[in-house]
Amino acid sequence: MRSLTVHQPLRRSLTWVLACWILDSTGVSRGAEAPVPAANPKAGADRIQPWPTNPRYWQYKGQPVLLLGGSKDDNLFQLPELKDHLDEIRAAGGNYIRNTMSDRIDKGFEVYPFKRLPDGKYDLGQWNEEYWQRFENLLRWTAERDIIVQIEVWDRFDYSTKNWEPHPYNPKNNVNYTYAESGFAEHYPDHPGQNKQPFFFTTPAQRNNTVVLKFQQRFVEKMLSFTLRHDHVLYCMDNETSAEEAWGAYWAGFIRQHAGQAGKQVCLTEMWDAWDLKANEHKRTFDHPERYDFCDVSQNNQKKGQEHWDNFQWVRQRIAAQPRPLNTTKTYGADGGRFGSNRDGLERFWRHVVGGVASARFHRPDSGLGLSQPAANAIRAARKLESRIKLWDVEPANALLSDREENEAYLAARPGQAYALYFTDGGTIGLDLKNATGRFDVRWIDISSGEWGKRESINGGGLVPVTAPGKGHWVAAILKADTRTDQSPSSPHRTGNGS
Repeated sequence: MRSLTVHQPLRRSLTWVLACWILDSTGVSRGAEAPVPAANPKAGADRIQPWPTNPRYWQYKGQPVLLLGGSKDDNLFQLPELKDHLDEIRAAGGNYIRNTMSDRIDKGFEVYPFKRLPDGKYDLGQWNEEYWQRFENLLRWTAERDIIVQIEVWDRFDYSTKNWEPHPYNPKNNVNYTYAESGFAEHYPDHPGQNKQPFFFTTPAQRNNTVVLKFQQRFVEKMLSFTLRHDHVLYCMDNETSAEEAWGAYWAGFIRQHAGQAGKQVCLTEMWDAWDLKANEHKRTFDHPERYDFCDVSQNNQKKGQEHWDNFQWVRQRIAAQPRPLNTTKTYGADGGRFGSNRDGLERFWRHVVGGVASARFHRPDSGLGLSQPAANAIRAARKLESRIKLWDVEPANALLSDREENEAYLAARPGQAYALYFTDGGTIGLDLKNATGRFDVRWIDISSGEWGKRESINGGGLVPVTAPGKGHWVAAILKADTRTDQSPSSPHRTGNGS
């Protein structure tokens, strides 16, 4: 079976850059930039990077790849049963995890990165080797399984409310500085979204708190001493941050500079807190491809239904002149959680997959479905769809649907050749095949089970009714009868087959 060939070659004019910190009054890098020191082209060929043919998607080991996943926790490197969990993710068709560098003690098995002294205090100038061994294991085991790791360097929840009290950065818990020297307070009771924690104001363009910054820099340098040995790591500066623009910009430049000095190229982003992707803070990423190589739009998963789809499509259009991968490392929604139901989580995942996302991952329980059975089945279903239609070969195409109720169905298509049609809860729509003559094969996939459904055929040349086999989540791979797909550039992460 041969590939669907779409997309005129998209030339990516963006070069990999190292920000020279020429700061305006806001403290954010503007203007002059210096190229990263040249890396060995062969050495970087296998790294995770935007696919040159269609840079809305990722390439890994020289092949385009759709990143999918779900996991039981966020700071996975701390997980005692990590290796088994990675095997479970891989078995479900997953090839993508989120890993916050978080160290807060949530479940009792987490450890801090700093050495604890006999008197119970921490020395920020010495390491806890157990923390870093766990991190090294995660990088090694994910590399062995071809699982892409998206790191979040800083997690604001580690440094506020109850998590601040025992934290090594709290002056009462370390031997390195006092409250007066560091500018820290003993307590930070407010939600971190209030952005009152001085931890996130240390950079030169902000408060230039060198007392604390030197330990933050040392931590990031240590992290990079492990990650820069690998080619399967993406870097996000923060978890849903409300920080100033200068904070993330500084760390993006810091990481890119150190990568360049090591002869490596890396892909960077920031994750903002606003639920509305049209909010100004998201433009700090969308409008700065020279700083951020991809965009994480996970907070769109706080939205539902048509608004969820429309806001994501708005972002695709905004960055169309210089397209980049759009990642969603957190898909919210699970029964019993605070962010919607199982249905919400599955709909969000599938609207993004059909809508052109580069990565989709179910958030950890109970804020998301994790790697529960519904999540694993949804990933398996997506891999089956991918075995018939490569998502990078089609474009969102809801304009081809008629007689559609709001949030009933969503479509990606290469008109005349291939159509990926998702139903949120069964139903019937009209599919515009007026300019597409001939017979089309329809292969249904039951998202609830992750299994193949029935086969059928439809004839083009008009407006064709398409009815899902039943209630619930369904996706159809609709291909022109003489179209074959098995010669498309294959992904080393693809599972499932067309049989």
